[in-house]
Amino acid sequence: MPRSYHHLSHVDRATIMLMHAEGHSLRAIAERLKRSPSTVSREVRRHTRAGQPYDANRAARMAQFSRARCRPRHKLVEGTDLYEMVLDMLRNRWSPQQISGTLRRMFPDDPDYQVSHESVYKTIYAIPHGELRKELIQCLRQGRTKRRPRSGGVDRRQQIPELVSIHLRPPEIEQRILPGHWEGDLIKGAFNRSAVGTLVERVSGLVFLARMDGATATAAVEGFSAALNRIPLSMRKTMTYDQGRELVRHAEITQNTGMAIYFADPHSPWQRAVNENTNGLLRQYMPKGTDLSVLSQQELDAIAFQLNSRPRKRLDFQTPLEVFMDLLNRSQDAPAGVH
Repeated sequence: MPRSYHHLSHVDRATIMLMHAEGHSLRAIAERLKRSPSTVSREVRRHTRAGQPYDANRAARMAQFSRARCRPRHKLVEGTDLYEMVLDMLRNRWSPQQISGTLRRMFPDDPDYQVSHESVYKTIYAIPHGELRKELIQCLRQGRTKRRPRSGGVDRRQQIPELVSIHLRPPEIEQRILPGHWEGDLIKGAFNRSAVGTLVERVSGLVFLARMDGATATAAVEGFSAALNRIPLSMRKTMTYDQGRELVRHAEITQNTGMAIYFADPHSPWQRAVNENTNGLLRQYMPKGTDLSVLSQQELDAIAFQLNSRPRKRLDFQTPLEVFMDLLNRSQDAPAGVH
């Protein structure tokens, strides 16, 4: 039978005081209270001063003090420097985990300026209902809905000519050993009438966004070619894409950029996990059901810069931009034939 525990009440302590003063044993007192003898023994031992009888009122005060003292103090208190720093990072769309990791890097020897990501979440949801609480919750990542199972069947989409499977991709790309290998995708707007191309470098996680005039094959060739040609040649090696119909003219992108293109298996988003995760982050800026054609390339670059300036856990809380620039410098410093 499950047991439930509750603290001694004022009535319990008064009973202990009276029976103890009358000379009853601790076991007899416990039997009267329907408690364990050890509970009564600890109560008397903890809250009785040397040479003085057990006093119920003093015992209650001491117990209340002990309970308050054992609770850890809250670090994120409104008005403190730490609280303001965390609020500023949240408003820049940093996740609680990124905030926690960055504070540990900034203040490695000062625990008072370190806070766990769980404390950040608790602080946000502990704020009374109002504009501040609403604002901070909107800054958090939006939880994805559970994926629906994909039923089998014949894929009736337009087939991609001269498709090169991801299974023929060199193994060092999968292991993220060498930089310059990218994953690509489209984020589509309302009614699939507008789209933004996304490119993510697999080692650093750096994001490039490409403005497109729709989700057609022609728009994909023009948009991806323009975006990829902005990347230094030494960091422009391969791209992995899904089997979306917009890339039926992938050979033209290869011709325009010099990048080999590999295609993931149908309905296998885990084969392009870096890009899938990044698309989830981008939905904070480009929610589903919105018209993406109104975004200029300058606005897309600003969104990408914000993502590239966020610290990442898998990069030891460095930013993608820091890591990419370091990789680029090392690539340019390497002797010919070692790139």
